[in-house]
This record gives sequence, C-alpha cells and structure tokens, in this order.
Amino acid sequence: MLSILSQPAFQQRALPLSVEAWHQMIDKGLAPERAELIRGVIIEKMSKSILHTKLADALIEFLRSAVSGMFWIRQEAPLTLKDSEPEPDISVVEGHRADYHAHPATARLVVEVSVSSLLVDREMADVYAEAGVTEYWIVNAAELCVEVYREPVAGRYQNQQRCGAGVVLECTTLSGVKVDVTDLFASASV
Repeated sequence: MLSILSQPAFQQRALPLSVEAWHQMIDKGLAPERAELIRGVIIEKMSKSILHTKLADALIEFLRSAVSGMFWIRQEAPLTLKDSEPEPDISVVEGHRADYHAHPATARLVVEVSVSSLLVDREMADVYAEAGVTEYWIVNAAELCVEVYREPVAGRYQNQQRCGAGVVLECTTLSGVKVDVTDLFASASV
C-alpha cells in the first residue's frame, strides 16, 4: 500500500520549507525538537538504539584522537546546506569551533550509523555529495560493514565501496585516519 506522501499529486501540492524559514522557526521556538530539514521537508529524527550509540561513540573517540585538534569533530550537529539542514551522526569540518559563527555548509567527512535507517542513509548520499562533502561513510550494522562514498561530482559520488571484516578503511580526506572494521564492530559488541 502506497503512502499518500509518495503520491505525485500530493507531492506537487506540498509546500517546501527553505533553510531560512527553518532557521526562523528554530529562533522562534516553533521547530519540533527532534527534527531536521531534508530537501525542504521537516523530518522527525529517529530514536537511537544502544548499538547505534556505541558505534557512534567509538568512532567519535577514535576520530578525536586521530586528528588531534586539526579539525572540528561534531556529533549530531547541523550542516546548513542548500535545501537541507541534516544532523549527521558525525561530521568532521575544517578548522575549529571558534572559527564558526554559523553551522558549516560542508564537511571533510560525514558518518551516519545505520541500525534501522539504511535506505534513508543511502538516499542522503546525494544530499551530501551536492554539498561537496568529500567522503561519506555509512556504518551498516546489519551487514557489519562500512559503505564508503567518495569523489563528489555534480551531486553524485563517483566512487562507492563496501569495507567489511578484515579490512582497514583508510579515510582519503583525513590523513592518517584508518579504521579497522572488525575492531569497530567489536567495540560495540555486535
């Protein structure tokens, strides 16, 4: 059974929300607390399982030690894009916290931990590619792998790969960042 939201006639009548209008809603306290703007639509954020939290925390700890203050490592913080303001599980942006007076518009690396949102996280690849996010990882808990998207060109990633058990994933955009996929999942007791 198709949802009314997926019907073209309904979609044509939907009123998109600009990032500027979204910011006004936030400033006036009118935005839902657990929501983000994706493609001009307010989307409720999903609850996080303990597995999701453990995987995200393990990666945050690793990234903070690996890049040692050279970049701002952000957790569930907005990126302000053309028609969206997602709050990825992890984003690594140029510079330091003090360098920003507004949310960043891109990132070197974005990571989404996917326990129950794999299809949505895959759809987000185009959103991040359009914003020039150099590298996008989906930590796919169901399949114990990391899906890696690289080389954004014209709103699409040109290079995609899956890194599973036994692979050491090397981030091409952050020098010296290498993640042992087996160890990552073991750290969350998957």
